[in-house]
Amino acid sequence: MALRRTTVTNQMDYSREPKEGKPSTDERLDSGVDSLKEEDYQAVAEDIFHLQLDCGLASQRKQLAASASEVPPWNTQVTEDGDTLLHLAIIHEAKDYIRKMIELSKNTDFLDVQNDQRQTPLHLAVITNQSDVCQRLLADGCDPTLVDDSGDMPIHIVCRHGNLLCFSVLTQFCRPEHLQTMMAACNYQGQNCLHLASVHGFLSLVENLVDLGADVNSKEQRNGRSGLHLAVDQQNLSLVRLLVKKGADPNLLTFGGHTPFHLTYGRGDDDIKKELYSLTHPDLRELPDSESDDSEDEEDGESDEEVGYDDIQWNGH
Repeated sequence: MALRRTTVTNQMDYSREPKEGKPSTDERLDSGVDSLKEEDYQAVAEDIFHLQLDCGLASQRKQLAASASEVPPWNTQVTEDGDTLLHLAIIHEAKDYIRKMIELSKNTDFLDVQNDQRQTPLHLAVITNQSDVCQRLLADGCDPTLVDDSGDMPIHIVCRHGNLLCFSVLTQFCRPEHLQTMMAACNYQGQNCLHLASVHGFLSLVENLVDLGADVNSKEQRNGRSGLHLAVDQQNLSLVRLLVKKGADPNLLTFGGHTPFHLTYGRGDDDIKKELYSLTHPDLRELPDSESDDSEDEEDGESDEEVGYDDIQWNGH
């Protein structure tokens, strides 16, 4: 828009009265807006408005772009407990979100991310008893052999709680090499799946585990008890008979030298004692001597005498 101005000579005229034939001061300082027609004015105003709007939108787009670049992708966001969005979706059983995230993360490490308790999404699916989610995770490539902070694989949790449906899914949809690992692995308490199922008396799980290749004579890592020892501890006659039928060795010794029959001493179930008596080798029916009579006599003699101690020396003092 051109401003309408008149030519001013070098010699300034300070007279307040305009000279004849020359424009007035008001006319010379006119920007030209007041002289526009109404329709022209509206057109100019609209142009200015759109110019301001375009500038504002451009600024907003830049701000949104900057904000978006600061927000991490959905598959890298974690809570203060180390849970991913998939962990949270499984905890809250948000099926639609679970399905979508698993589909987008097929055969990626995201399916095996562990939280601060080292729980994977599969651990949480088992804990929340969502067998359909377990199946999706396994079908899309998760690793069922990862352990949590207790050394438990998802199948250990299944066997501890007797969850037959999740057990079926885990053993049917995992890879063969994973199944072998799952059958043999012990948690940080030294117990494998067969031990956990035996302790809690889940006969169906025990039978399935042995049929899938679990060693019926495997020992706990803490004290060397087998599933048969644990069945006697629990006074579970049905489990004793099942394990014997599946090939459990009645002459297997714990680290302390005890057979399953030894554990029947002092227990109230005579049927278990009768069941194991004929199966146990005659030389292994008597309880092993833990201490000799001589050592007991020596201990009794020492207890009757006053034992004196010299002053304790610490760092030469």
